[in-house]
Amino acid sequence: MIGRILPAGSPETCHPVTSTRTLDSFPVANVPLGDLLARRLERTGLEVKRETQTRALSLYLPADSWVSARSLRRLWEAGRSSVLRDSSGDELAWVSESAEVPEAAAVVAADECSFRIRFPWDLLRVNEMAVEKSLDSGQLEQPPSDTRVEGRLSLGPGTRLLPGVYVAGDVIVGENCTIGPNCYIRGRTSIGAGCRIGQAVEIKNSIILSGSTIGHLSYCGDSIVCENVNFGAGTIAANFRHDGRNHRSMVQGTLVDTGRRKFGTIVGDGVHTGIHTSIYPGRKLWPRTTTLPGEIVRFDLCPHLRTNVPDPG
Repeated sequence: MIGRILPAGSPETCHPVTSTRTLDSFPVANVPLGDLLARRLERTGLEVKRETQTRALSLYLPADSWVSARSLRRLWEAGRSSVLRDSSGDELAWVSESAEVPEAAAVVAADECSFRIRFPWDLLRVNEMAVEKSLDSGQLEQPPSDTRVEGRLSLGPGTRLLPGVYVAGDVIVGENCTIGPNCYIRGRTSIGAGCRIGQAVEIKNSIILSGSTIGHLSYCGDSIVCENVNFGAGTIAANFRHDGRNHRSMVQGTLVDTGRRKFGTIVGDGVHTGIHTSIYPGRKLWPRTTTLPGEIVRFDLCPHLRTNVPDPG
């Protein structure tokens, strides 16, 4: 059977991540999401083709669906005219002779590791799984003697770890990065190519895309930082509510429960923060926005929208 990836486009509910790119081009574990999904189909034993206009029996996987290998195999084995649905009734993938969801199809129940990517914080969940899987099969690097690793670490060519770097968890770092000195990187974190992580920075369970700089004395937890971002020294992205409840984030004028007790910020491409910027949990900064030194980001920074209000608690 042939596997085909359907494009996801740039859904507004995933802004600011998809403000400047398609969802399937967003890097997860330093690999574009669409390519990662194609690899998953190939590991299931399917031949992956990109064209979608065909009458051949195929397994169709939209690029905004993260589907476990187990669920893909169950769908494949169900054969012609079958559809994989999650607990909400959403179609995650299907087997058909066209790209349309087949009518009167046999329903296969998706497992708990399969879900629709509706919001940017869903990509953190995908990254956690993808980083773990990548390090299960990838080649791990031998870190410098002055780097302590309690977990697994993959380094791209030309990346330098300065003295005092401490890694706790599964971490993937791209090529030509400089990390440290005295950095703490933990959780399942991916850092793209050409990044600079400065003195005494802590990064926890986050996605940092290529070309970004996290300035010294900064904290970035459970967050997504897109390309060519600069965190001024002492920028803090908080990730925990005082009351311990799930974080909420504004999406198209409505506060949405993220389902996460630990959630920081979503930062679009080209954002620059002033020194000592403090970002409330669940806030989003649209591409090329900036903050002043000492600024407190209490609500989304989105210049072209006027409907954003602070989370009342």
